[in-house]
Amino acid sequence: MIARRNYIVKKMKRKISILGSTGSIGRQALEVIESLAGRFEVIALAAGNNTELLKKQAEKFKPRTVSVKSRELAMELGKDTLWGTEGLREIAANPDNDLVLMAVNGINGLEPTIAAIDNGINIALANKETLVAAGNIITKKAKEKNTCIIPVDSEHSAIFQCLENKKPRKIILTASGGPFRTKTPAEIRDATVNSTLAHPKWSMGKKITVDSATLMNKGLEVIEAHWLFGVDYRDIEVVIHPQSIVHGAVEFKDGSYIAQMGLPSMHIPIQYALTYPETTEGLKTGSLDLTEISGLYFEKPDLGRFPCLKLAYEAGEKGGTYPAALNALNEEAVYAFLKGEIRLTHIAGIVEKGLERHESIAKPSLEEILEADKTARRTIQDILPFNPLL
Repeated sequence: MIARRNYIVKKMKRKISILGSTGSIGRQALEVIESLAGRFEVIALAAGNNTELLKKQAEKFKPRTVSVKSRELAMELGKDTLWGTEGLREIAANPDNDLVLMAVNGINGLEPTIAAIDNGINIALANKETLVAAGNIITKKAKEKNTCIIPVDSEHSAIFQCLENKKPRKIILTASGGPFRTKTPAEIRDATVNSTLAHPKWSMGKKITVDSATLMNKGLEVIEAHWLFGVDYRDIEVVIHPQSIVHGAVEFKDGSYIAQMGLPSMHIPIQYALTYPETTEGLKTGSLDLTEISGLYFEKPDLGRFPCLKLAYEAGEKGGTYPAALNALNEEAVYAFLKGEIRLTHIAGIVEKGLERHESIAKPSLEEILEADKTARRTIQDILPFNPLL
């Protein structure tokens, strides 16, 4: 298990860089930091294309460095602005960092995560694709450098808090079931972008919200949990829990369970990751009143209606570059859905066909993982026509 190590707190005021500061996680992280006045110094912010919000964030938090997606955007902001993957790597590798919050989208988080770990910098990881694509490389490097990886996903944060250095027999990841949990296959087939993005419990970015609707997000979390906690795939169980009160649970060898509960709010796991190993009062997001809960309900996921979860388990168990290909194929298929090019139900078929064509490498290097990602994305162009929008 790489998540919990001897976490070294260098000083009272932690210096932090946030990669993905204009996204949902990044914005909420800055709200947490603002609420914990005097506890953090934001030394760098990195965003994509949302330069207007980045400017406002920079004015408030006064970082030394900012970075954006492209050279053109960097030129608009000023000569000292960093850009692209190199900008992310430079920020992440800065030895002044006590902690780097990795909240960029997709495979973009892989190289800066490695840069931070190589420099002995602890990671608050909100980018699950990094471990999905290169879990073996990341875990090996983290062990060598004795760096701490604190999960930010609510489910993995829950498991992290439950374990307390004990070895689990089984991990239980909960899923709300998304907006189509009770819908028929025909209703899911006819889902629109707007109905897919109307998540009943969580407010998230578009891509992750689509993944939640297909349960691919939970599949990616299964792969992430395998690497974070060193648990076999057969011992990671996904259960549907529409109330989103229990965020994760652990079963131990004596048959006992420990579960983490709370109101559905990303502020809580974000704050825990930023202040670990402390728990602070911080930003108030409401308190769970157990007397108002009439019951807690759990059910098995329907893999017939949500095949993406099954595909993720299979890719994880096969290993090699299969998880990297799975992630890339899914990302491109989700973007095609958001553009109105395919139906929601086409995503699983596209991912499955792409994985059938994938030539996996058993023990890939970083370069081979990045190439597998690119190859899978190119494959999409050949697969998309098989799924006309009918």
